[in-house]
Amino acid sequence: MNRSARIRGLIALAAVVLSLYVALTVPVHLGLDLRGGTQIVLETRPNDSDADSDATDRTVEVLRGRIDALGVAEPTIARSGSDRIIVELPGLQDPREAADVLGRTAQLTFHQVLGTAAPADDLPAPLPKRAREQVMADESGNRLRLRAASLTGEDVEKAAARFDQQGGAGWHVTVDFRGSGETGWARLTGEAACHPVGDPGRRVAIVLDDKIISSPQVDPSVACRSGISGGSTQITGTFDDSEAKELALLINGGALPVPVETIEQRTVGPSLGAEAITASAWAAGIGTAVTSLFIIAVYRLMGFLATVALACYGLISYAVLAALGATLTLPGLAGFVLAIGMAVDANVLVFERAREEYAAGHRRTPRSALSAGFRGALSAIADSNITTLIAAGLLFFLASGPVRGFGVTLGIGVLASMLSALVITRALADLAVGRPGPRRRPRLTGIAHNGLVRQHLIRTSPNLMRHPRRWLAVSAVALVLAASGIAMRGLDLGVEFTGGRLFSYTTAAPADADRARDALADAGFSQAVVQTSGEHRLTVRTPHLSNTQAAAVTATVTDVAPGAEKIRDEAIGPSLGEELRHGAVIALAVALGAQLVYLAARFRWLLGSSAVVTLAHDVVILVGVFAWLGKPVDGVFLAALLTVIGYSVNDSVVVFDRIRELGRRADRGPFARVANQALLQTLPRTVNTGMGAVFILTALAVLGGDTLTDFALALLIGFAVGTYSSMFTATPLAVALHERRT
Repeated sequence: MNRSARIRGLIALAAVVLSLYVALTVPVHLGLDLRGGTQIVLETRPNDSDADSDATDRTVEVLRGRIDALGVAEPTIARSGSDRIIVELPGLQDPREAADVLGRTAQLTFHQVLGTAAPADDLPAPLPKRAREQVMADESGNRLRLRAASLTGEDVEKAAARFDQQGGAGWHVTVDFRGSGETGWARLTGEAACHPVGDPGRRVAIVLDDKIISSPQVDPSVACRSGISGGSTQITGTFDDSEAKELALLINGGALPVPVETIEQRTVGPSLGAEAITASAWAAGIGTAVTSLFIIAVYRLMGFLATVALACYGLISYAVLAALGATLTLPGLAGFVLAIGMAVDANVLVFERAREEYAAGHRRTPRSALSAGFRGALSAIADSNITTLIAAGLLFFLASGPVRGFGVTLGIGVLASMLSALVITRALADLAVGRPGPRRRPRLTGIAHNGLVRQHLIRTSPNLMRHPRRWLAVSAVALVLAASGIAMRGLDLGVEFTGGRLFSYTTAAPADADRARDALADAGFSQAVVQTSGEHRLTVRTPHLSNTQAAAVTATVTDVAPGAEKIRDEAIGPSLGEELRHGAVIALAVALGAQLVYLAARFRWLLGSSAVVTLAHDVVILVGVFAWLGKPVDGVFLAALLTVIGYSVNDSVVVFDRIRELGRRADRGPFARVANQALLQTLPRTVNTGMGAVFILTALAVLGGDTLTDFALALLIGFAVGTYSSMFTATPLAVALHERRT
């Protein structure tokens, strides 16, 4: 074993050992869509005088105190950009309390009552706080004139909800003041005590968010100008236990520096998350097993070593996710499963190139053929994986939420697959092919024979590029059919792109969409779109609703379908929906532009432009198929679409890399013949890689459950279209453009 082989072996061993240690000691953080809970995205609305970033920082600190008081285990709160805050509350299934508590500004003030105001049918809006006098309705609806605030929530030390068992007064809130608040409270109550008992001026109004929550009279025992000392008081009223605790929570949390608005809200039931994990695990296990058996059957010993490297790839990917502290979401889990199929691609490229070297007689032994295969396939592996990394990077920087998690896992998977193929597989292969057994019987290695696909191509030697425009005509027909689907049926944009609310329910009996639709219309939700997904899954999509209206929708569905359980609740604000819609268009445009720039730098403009036109062809066809099928176009579909773009470029890059290599030879001949030869030489790799991906995606579509079915379906369609277009759209287009230019 030479020095470079020993170094590769040490690197492979170190990577596996380190990954095993990290996997056993560092847990992966699961997203809320896998462990259940509520995610709320808040957007600050600062005044012109407030700096966006500073106001958001102060708001985060106040919200953190409120979240801690909610008692949710392992909550997380983090900034997103300059004006957004993401709050994750694991295990919380009813988002109404959290949304109300987090979104309220809780401006607590204490006022002296000046007297009653004239009655009016419609109360005017409160005067600005800086005004000398305000008019508000008390707990009974009587209008009071209030002096400007004497104390604010900043003067409060703490508040606690307590129950008066002896006096029978029920629940109340005890408020303790601090610093100047103690003397301020004594001064305020002392001035009120100068008025006779029963006079409105003897009352002190406690105002929360411009609403009087309590306006008690100062006890007759308090002397004029003396006030209540000790810095403590009680807020009494008709509180129940939850109202008293919520008020104490808001007072303790303090006032938000700026108003906030809930622009996104997602709630996932724990059963749905457990179901997704189980389904994805089965899909990964069965898909990987079938793919491994296929690779072993095709490449024998090398296939077995690639399977071992595939297991190491899975370990390394998991360890990197854990080490980075990345959050594994449902699309991210699907991306992890998908990357298993794509990880086979680099191995297949090497093995097919080694077969070519051995069959051509350039290499006399499997070991030398394998070394040449690694060298020859390196540029194609690098180019194809870099294009996928571009797609993953775009998902991370341009997408949001779970789709961003998919981009993270896809990018990690691509890097881990390169390490698996170029280091681990090669280290194992170098060790195996040097043994006496493989040297005596080279066919056991899987390198010393052509394989069924290549043997058939050698025997028939078809000229696939004889009439390139015929292939382009087929692609044009497919484009017309897809575009007609988009024009005639339109796109069913998900709530992520339109704004609104989406509910998913499981039902004990088979779901009846028509009955649920009629019941919701009678309840005032005539615009609700009701669909079934399987016999026991019901989906309701509505325009934007408040949490109270959302509870009414759930109650209506429960009445129609007894035993219905809400497993998903997503709310997207209209402004965020428009932003995500524009972001999706930008992501696609940037993806195509980035691919064109990279391919033009690596290849000629002729090949680069052919590949990008083919990408646009694949995008239109995939979107058109979903339009014909009536499937939703949402963020998960966007993740699948950008993945298809990366995969389609992979196939085109492999063919174009071979065209570039063959074009350097002195006896290259006409461009059409070079393109046909490159297509035939890379066709076995395309078939074998496609089969590996199909096994994984089929398992994901069949076993992945309702949550992953559309995602896997989009990838299956996209991979089929991408495989076809890389051979019979990109290559014929390059030939046609070359003929036109010359």
